[in-house]
Amino acid sequence: MTSFWRPAYVAIGSNLNHPQTRVLEAFERLATLPATRSLLRSRLYKTQPMGRQDQPYFVNAAAGLLTQLMARELLECLLGIEQAMGRQRQERWGPRVIDLDLIWMLGEPIDEPGLTVPHPGVSTRNFVLYPLADIAPTLAIPGHGNVLELARRAGDDGISVLDTRASW
Repeated sequence: MTSFWRPAYVAIGSNLNHPQTRVLEAFERLATLPATRSLLRSRLYKTQPMGRQDQPYFVNAAAGLLTQLMARELLECLLGIEQAMGRQRQERWGPRVIDLDLIWMLGEPIDEPGLTVPHPGVSTRNFVLYPLADIAPTLAIPGHGNVLELARRAGDDGISVLDTRASW
């Protein structure tokens, strides 16, 4: 933990067990992290799955935090939330109750075993970029560019703002 506060951005996704509810639960759990303030929430998006297409649609969102945690500490907290919510890592890009990814955190890029920041897929995944653009459109992702421009390049294929009044 450090003595100063710095911004961090987390991508949230779910396509099992009432995904909209799971994403909202993840927002609430992020707000309880130690030495962290949950400040920003994106809209919810309905998105096509990445990888296998024979799985339910996802609900995706992004959260903006201020934290005193170091990147590794924050990642461990995110993994703890996933575990507490019932996440079982079985297949890459498969169905999941919850997925929390540390997308970017102010500071230097990190490339360590089990931790890469910025997240490796951030520059091309519209299901990460559109929610992130809701809360941090001018954020510069080192080595990639501005979030809003990256979202435009990624396109809007297979993504739509979720009508939170409807249940599905």
